Amino acid sequence: MPAEPAAPPAVTDDDPGGRTVRRLVALLALAAVLPALYLPGLVHDFFDLKIYMRAMDWWAAGNPLYDYVQPDRVQGELYFTYPPFSALLLRPFALLPLGATVAIFTVLTGLAVVVTTRWLLAPVIARHGLPRVFSLTVAVLLVLAVESTRETITFGQINMLLVVLILADLLFAVPRASRWAGVGVGLATALKLFPGIFIVYLLATRRWRAAAVASATAATATLLAAAVAPRDSWRFWTHELWATDRVGRTDYTGNQSLFGLLSRITAPEKPHQLLWLLLVAVVAGYGLWRAARAARAGDMLTGLALTGLVGSLVSPITWTHHIYWFIPAVVVLTDAALSADATTGEGARRRRRLAALAVGTSALIVYGVVTFHDWGIAPVRTDSPGEFLVRNTYVLLSLLLLVTLPVRREGRRSGEMDSLPK
Repeated sequence: MPAEPAAPPAVTDDDPGGRTVRRLVALLALAAVLPALYLPGLVHDFFDLKIYMRAMDWWAAGNPLYDYVQPDRVQGELYFTYPPFSALLLRPFALLPLGATVAIFTVLTGLAVVVTTRWLLAPVIARHGLPRVFSLTVAVLLVLAVESTRETITFGQINMLLVVLILADLLFAVPRASRWAGVGVGLATALKLFPGIFIVYLLATRRWRAAAVASATAATATLLAAAVAPRDSWRFWTHELWATDRVGRTDYTGNQSLFGLLSRITAPEKPHQLLWLLLVAVVAGYGLWRAARAARAGDMLTGLALTGLVGSLVSPITWTHHIYWFIPAVVVLTDAALSADATTGEGARRRRRLAALAVGTSALIVYGVVTFHDWGIAPVRTDSPGEFLVRNTYVLLSLLLLVTLPVRREGRRSGEMDSLPK
């Protein structure tokens, strides 16, 4: 009897070598794209950081801080607009060579991207058994590709410092009822006002102690600055804070707030204040209501993402580098898509919807609104529907996410807080 042929080797999906090669190729492809994404932004040449440093030199010479002005071809005149407490922290950097300051800010921003991305992704990776190093590396590369990050780095902005303070506070200190809960949000608010929306969020979620600590921290930092620079502090809080024209034209496309949208419709005239305030009340009320519901369900990440988007919409000036909050929103969408039960028809449809929204949001925030367009050397009215969509992409996307961002129930996210870094 002839011998039976040997059975062919079993085909399995267990191919660690192949997976490693594929992952390496994916990482190299992402890394190769990054330089091309940053090239348009390099024209910024750390523009904002240079304004800060020149303002600090001007201040150190005995001049009033808020008298510093720098001509700009697009926006006319630009000033130092941060609160006095920020000036106290920036002042020592003026003693260094500009190149050293640029290097320090860039490195610190890069580290902040790595740390905060790990904070956001660690629970998702643990929950779904994703490859840890590969997932974090891909995520960091994608976050570096997002327009808000590119603009933060190439302008020399301080936004990621604020993000570190806010995330550390709201993801760790507040849920654990730490005695430090509220300190991070308070310091961020004293540095750049915008994070004050998170104090409102703490109030909406009835975290009374954390809200009080945040308010007290912001007040203490502000009073410290007032003790050091009383005249400049008085001038900022009584006059400069209310002068929105000091930070540039509100109808410039880079201003992705509700006021910016209205300004682009009515340019060169200012939008009607009452209409803007009505829109602010509706958006803030609805967005914070959803954020509070998310927090009560144990989903702090969705709560803070919604709150950040509310702050971006209601602020009179929201430059593209301010809108970090699309990134946690994408993490929430991805996690919810992975958690959807694909074995049922409704679960499969939900997974497709959430995945499409996550991918679409990622594509929009990577491509950007202003990095690849020289829109809005104002005054330029927004008349055509296509131009309206392009010039208000982030405003419209923020409104969409306020409505559609899912709340992940605590019971379905068991062990999340245990998996967060201590």
